[in-house]
Amino acid sequence: MTTDDRRAADGTTAGDTTHVAPAPAPAPDPAPAPDPASSGTPSGTPADAPADAPAAAQRARRLPVTDVSLVVLIGTSGSGKSTFARSRFKPTQVVSSDYCRALVSDDENDQSASADAFDVLHYIVGKRLAAGRLTVVDATNVQPESRKALVRLAREHDVLPIAIVLDVPLAVCAERNRHRPDRQLPDHVLPRQQRELRRSLKGLEREGFRKVHLLRGEEEVATAEIVTEKRYNDLRHLTGPFDIVGDIHGCRSELETLLARLGYDLARDARGRAVDAVHPDGRTAVFVGDLVDRGPDTPGVLRLVMGMVAAGHAVCVPGNHENKLGRHMDGRKVTVAYGLQESIDQLAAESEEFRAEVRTFMRGLVSHYLLDGGALVVCHAGLPEKYHGRNSGRVRSHALYGDTTGETDEYGLPVRYPWAEEYRGKALVVYGHTPVPSASFVNNTICLDTGCVFGGSLTALRYPERELVSVPAEQEWYAPTRPLHTDAPGGREGRPLDLADVSGRRIVETAHHGRVAVREENAAAALEVMSRFALDPRLLAYLPPTMAPSATSRREGYLEHPEEAFLAYRHDGVQHVVCEEKHMGSRAVVLVARDEAALEKRFGLSGPGAIWTRTGRAFLGDDGLTGAVLDRVRTAAERAGLFDELGTGWLLLDAELMPWSLKAADLLRRQYAAVGAAAGAALPQVVDALERAAARGLDVADLTARQRRRALDAEAFTAAYRRYCWPTEGLSGIRLAPFQLLAAEGANLAVLPHDRHLDWIDRLVAADDPEAPVLQGTGRLLVDTADDASVAAGIAWWEEMTAAGGEGMVVKPVASLVRDAAGRLVQPGVKVRGREYLRIIYGPDYTESLDVLRQRFLGHKRSLALREYALGLEALDRLAANEPLWRVHEPVFAVLALESEPVDPRL
Repeated sequence: MTTDDRRAADGTTAGDTTHVAPAPAPAPDPAPAPDPASSGTPSGTPADAPADAPAAAQRARRLPVTDVSLVVLIGTSGSGKSTFARSRFKPTQVVSSDYCRALVSDDENDQSASADAFDVLHYIVGKRLAAGRLTVVDATNVQPESRKALVRLAREHDVLPIAIVLDVPLAVCAERNRHRPDRQLPDHVLPRQQRELRRSLKGLEREGFRKVHLLRGEEEVATAEIVTEKRYNDLRHLTGPFDIVGDIHGCRSELETLLARLGYDLARDARGRAVDAVHPDGRTAVFVGDLVDRGPDTPGVLRLVMGMVAAGHAVCVPGNHENKLGRHMDGRKVTVAYGLQESIDQLAAESEEFRAEVRTFMRGLVSHYLLDGGALVVCHAGLPEKYHGRNSGRVRSHALYGDTTGETDEYGLPVRYPWAEEYRGKALVVYGHTPVPSASFVNNTICLDTGCVFGGSLTALRYPERELVSVPAEQEWYAPTRPLHTDAPGGREGRPLDLADVSGRRIVETAHHGRVAVREENAAAALEVMSRFALDPRLLAYLPPTMAPSATSRREGYLEHPEEAFLAYRHDGVQHVVCEEKHMGSRAVVLVARDEAALEKRFGLSGPGAIWTRTGRAFLGDDGLTGAVLDRVRTAAERAGLFDELGTGWLLLDAELMPWSLKAADLLRRQYAAVGAAAGAALPQVVDALERAAARGLDVADLTARQRRRALDAEAFTAAYRRYCWPTEGLSGIRLAPFQLLAAEGANLAVLPHDRHLDWIDRLVAADDPEAPVLQGTGRLLVDTADDASVAAGIAWWEEMTAAGGEGMVVKPVASLVRDAAGRLVQPGVKVRGREYLRIIYGPDYTESLDVLRQRFLGHKRSLALREYALGLEALDRLAANEPLWRVHEPVFAVLALESEPVDPRL
């Protein structure tokens, strides 16, 4: 069995076969390109299999069958195929042409229905193979055309086609058919089938069958035993823990340093060379390939990794560089490029015995492994879910080289298809191949090639901990064709932000609310804001969602009232809610760093942090004032011990920044002050004129009363907005009221209960300078929606607060992230605004039009609030998982885009 056979099968046991196909002739190596030997070549026995394995199996009549494969029974009518299948496979594994013929015609022997029957058979077989099920086809299959369709199905689903031939004497077949009253074949049929069978025997391998088991005579058929064998790539029984190491490329010293940092004890030979590494806790190292080429000591890396694999302390998959080096060492023609010459020269100085060991090692490498019950897949260049555990040249090619778009970049390198961005599989896929400045998770995948040989670092993933461990390269050993990172936003993760990521209609998948669609026109509006006004996207890790108002109140004189909020949450099964004082300021997101180094390490920009609005704009135009506010927050967080408690160098907070006039001064002058001034100037004169008219005996009493009410409403309107406006000078007069800690290093805190957040906020506010406070606390009250007395207390608290001029309150489930009985996401909070505050929103005399205003439609606003909330949580989840900037930015941009949807701004 040749090396090519092993590579083509890629992890399948060739087992014991009577016939094995020869290896195809080698093709020229396009460098780099998929291994020509992996494009559909027959499988064979492993390199270390006993030389007499086929003969031994034949004597024992043991027929190896790979656990996920297509088994095609071949034999004339009456050769015993159905009996053989029933006695050796599960009934569900066998797909019979006779049964399919009966399905479409109610008669197993209706030959006129054969075409439809085989359509059904092929459909069933395809579905089973797609699901990864061992499938057996029970039909005569003596004609090449019928077998060709089945081999094609196997190839389409990347499983091995296996032939089991039942070559039974014609007389025996004829006798069996005579005893079947339901099947009387014409005399010429059996001889014709027998001739077709005999003609087929020598060509089955060429047709594409990877294994051919030939059983001659009744005795061999009767005594044959099916032995189900695992695929080579199936190591699901190994559960770890693992330390998965990225591309090494001959950097032996860095590999030794990394293994030592991971806790491995290195073993050395008499010459001091590392030949093994053992972890005291029994952890297993996994290498993702590209051990060789470019670096200073390819033999040293191979010696260590081969020793670990041989001792059972590691497993290894091949990279494209091992594939190419191995073919060169086998004497095949390859293009010497991409660092191959370094390996050739270094290995030339080694003994022939060592080079032979290297050749054997590389021949035995399997393209990918399933580990930990299938929860982990390790390969070199990445692998879509449909290829996991499959065996074909196509699978091997993808695992070694990945897939490309057919384009080249400005450096002349192939543009790789971003399969990881579309991956939604359950298994974590760990791979390398494409150098990135730093490793990060994308859709349950992670690339560990951090360009050690190019002067980057050598990285390992501790599994299942999902902890990354890296050591820096000792130097740049090989100049990269393409720079390892760029200065563009996201460039340090190797994937800069791209206009194509946000333009057009988008679908963003969220963990808590499914798929959220963004319309093309909304994306265009968001792009305008983001590109012209927003702060640096590297800092813009979150945008807060809009908030839905409570249901419209039917109480006399009220548009909103707390009882609707409590009833709604009670209906949704939420018993415990927290009522938080609503500050009349402007929503602000605060990113504060413990020091500049912490911000640069995580976000790639130095500085104290940032404060931004709901639309991503810098909140304060004065950098000095922004820095002063951030310094007060940082000092308070330090004193409160929050950085140490949360193990972070930065915090992300949701807050209100006051006064309202700090950001909305222009709006106040143009809209609110203008309305108040106009009413203050006109209405007293109107009332005065009406009073003079009444004195002359005119009946204007009703009109006068209405205008007096309007004058009072105008005065109330002016007083309402003026409560939230006051002068500031520097920090003097500024108040920041944080109400939630959103995130810290490695943690999405927004999903934690609100009472815990408020405890943190209380500590933060208490740690501020009491002589000149900037931080302001948030009043709150816990309410039990199932307790009428508790609900009444909540209503009374709101009435007292709003009567004193407060804006109102926000009612939130204490548990934060909540679903109702049907599994739907519950509103994260509803606002209940006071009567006087609503004058600012709906106009001075809105109470005169309550019947009309109560016809407001809240459905779209509520839907928008839920979608934006889910997108915000998704951004925080991705930030906590250290995903690249483009992944974090995707839901952030979507929140901004949704803000362009047409919704009544007064809601």
